[in-house]
Amino acid sequence: MVMAATGVGVGDLVAALVAGTLYGNVFVWAIVMGALLKYILNEGIGRWYLATGQTILQGWHSLGKWATGYFGIYLVILGFAFGAAVTSATALATTTMFPALPLWSWAVIHSLAGFLLVWSGHYRLFEQVMIVLVGVMFVTEVGSAAILFPNLAELSLGLVPRLPDGSLFYALGLIGGIGATVTLAAYGYWLREKGWKGSSWIPMMRLDLTVAYTMTGLFTLSLLVVGMELLFGTGIILEGDKGMVELTRIVGKELGEAVRWLFLIGFWSASFTSLWGRGTGSPTSSPTLSAF
Repeated sequence: MVMAATGVGVGDLVAALVAGTLYGNVFVWAIVMGALLKYILNEGIGRWYLATGQTILQGWHSLGKWATGYFGIYLVILGFAFGAAVTSATALATTTMFPALPLWSWAVIHSLAGFLLVWSGHYRLFEQVMIVLVGVMFVTEVGSAAILFPNLAELSLGLVPRLPDGSLFYALGLIGGIGATVTLAAYGYWLREKGWKGSSWIPMMRLDLTVAYTMTGLFTLSLLVVGMELLFGTGIILEGDKGMVELTRIVGKELGEAVRWLFLIGFWSASFTSLWGRGTGSPTSSPTLSAF
């Protein structure tokens, strides 16, 4: 549940939404491939930790300082860029719901909330809150797709790999974005917090990742369905986090104000779980500091 919540951010949902809006069911295969690829990568990371007791960052450190130095530079740049983007996205959702406070105020509030939750160092609390927010995301995102009654036979045609002209970067964005990147490095820390050690835990770890990436793929596919059913062929193109706000307006118009609010809550949940989850690695130990 923690993997699914952390790995699905607003950027991934927007990418799926835009792909469904522009190309209909064409990129179902890319979502499936992205979830499968991240499962394979993370299964290797999980086996490494269970076999050695070391996280993937500690493993890279054993190769020499150049390895963690390279990743450290990447992580610092990503941290600033992602930190700004995810707090803005989270604030955008709450500003839309509660416009009494400006966007910058909500961004500061969410940044401080994320910091305090991570600083508290209680993995059990972290896990429980993430499970609740995954439930919210499931009800809102998957529920929205189900309300639109997609044609499953037509949707299944998207399992056949195709690349329409000019669509390569949309496909790569979906394949690479699903499940995130820092989330992979964080997995070993979450296994450590759970107390999973030794090869006897490999079957449980594989089941854990199967559930995680099944849900990740389902969340992403749901937004593709929403884009396909509501916007495909209309000429409306939604881009960036603000596109999600515009989508909530369209959802409200088509499905009612109650569904619009549910969708906004799902938008907020997807943003805040990414902010919190990717900021942890381990709530009691920063993955970057541990590696160095």
